[in-house]
Formats: sequence, C-alpha cells, structure tokens
Amino acid sequence: MQKILSLLRRCVEDYQMIAPGERVGVGVSGGKDSLLLLAGLARLARFYPGGFSVEAFTVDMGIPGMDLSPVADWCRREGIPFHRIPTQMYHVIFETRQEKNPCALCAKMRRGLLHNTAKELGCSRVALGHHLDDAVETFYMNLWGEGRLGCFSPVTWLSRKELYLIRPMVLATEAEVRRAVRELDLPVVKSACPADGATRRQEMKDYVVAMAKKDPAFRQKMLGALQNAGLDGWAPLPGTEGRRARR
Repeated sequence: MQKILSLLRRCVEDYQMIAPGERVGVGVSGGKDSLLLLAGLARLARFYPGGFSVEAFTVDMGIPGMDLSPVADWCRREGIPFHRIPTQMYHVIFETRQEKNPCALCAKMRRGLLHNTAKELGCSRVALGHHLDDAVETFYMNLWGEGRLGCFSPVTWLSRKELYLIRPMVLATEAEVRRAVRELDLPVVKSACPADGATRRQEMKDYVVAMAKKDPAFRQKMLGALQNAGLDGWAPLPGTEGRRARR
C-alpha cells in the first residue's frame, strides 16, 4: 500500500490533479480498482498539503444478484461519505433494448449519472480507478480498432459540467493494485454483469499480459512513450520531469 500511496501522490502532483480544500468524488463500482483508489485517496487526504475531502459515488445498475452493501458498510467504518445512485440500467440495456454491444451505452449512462450527482453534491473533481494496464489496453484498442493514436487523459476538463475528471492511479500497474487490495482486505464485489469478461477490453488485457511476459519492462516502456509523446495530456507538467522514472 505504501507503493500505491507513493504513486498516487506523485501522479496527483505531476498532473496537478487536486487543489487544497477540494471535494473529490470517487466513482466506485465495487471492483478492486475503484475500491483501492478510494482507500488510497482517503489516506492521502490525511497528510496532503492543504488537505482535501473524499466521497464515494456508486451507480447501482440494478444487476440481479449484485450486492453493494459491503462497500457501503466499509465506507461507513472508514468514515467516508457514501452515495448510492439507484438505476434501472440493467433492465433497459439487457432486457428492454437487448444491446448486442452493451458496454459503450452502459459507460455513457454511468458517466452521466456519476458526473451529475457529484456536481450536484459539491464535488469539483471526479476520480476514476483506471491504472497503467488500462491505459496501455486503451491505446491498443484505439490503434487496432480505429487506426488512431490515442488514450484517455490523466486529467480531463468537462466544460459542459464544469468538472474535472481525474485518474490518480495511472502510474500503478494492475499487479501492484492486486497486491494492495489483498493487503488491505478490501470488500471487492464481483461483477454480475452478463458482458463481464467477454469484451474487446478482455482481449487487450490478454495481449498486454502476453507482451509483459516477453518483456517485463513492456508497461513502463508504454508509459514512457505516452509521456514523452505528450499524447492526450500525458506529459507531466513542467518542473516534474525529474520524477518520471518510477524505479
């Protein structure tokens, strides 16, 4: 967890993600990535210069058999405000519309609800739990699927919402995330979504794992490529160049 905290702080500083005194809404699905981000930011807030506050927001899709109460209970024990956003997304996407490719619509609906609710409750930033593996996978999905060089950004200004979208965990690998989640014994809720594990994203996950077995530095080389090319806001801000090397 100390490694994750170090990477979180460095990422927040390198990209000036959070200003002192801000309220940060964390999108929490119940999965390992978002739970670790919530736990990490809550700890970082305690000693970060100027401080900031953290609140959890969960979009409940109404998936049968998916119980999010362990997340709510954990937040209560940790003293983190928890907001559940009830929806009928599962019914609309899988039963009414019977979407053949549900992930894009699902993501769009969840983002809209998350951003609106966080903004209404006074948060100036919304944090998502994407890690370095997610970034590498997204890069190759864009390259092979759309023939373009692109990735999500560490920091995005949503002008229509007047809200910043931040991804403070993009310097951490999925393996580092898994180790920290086990160490903290976080209440991970297994996804019951019918599309889980059967998407283009999973194919990219498998590709990244295979490439990293051939070259253990594969992920770090990709991070360096994203940062050195300045692709989609990945270049650290001036004055932080000396901290780019992770090890």
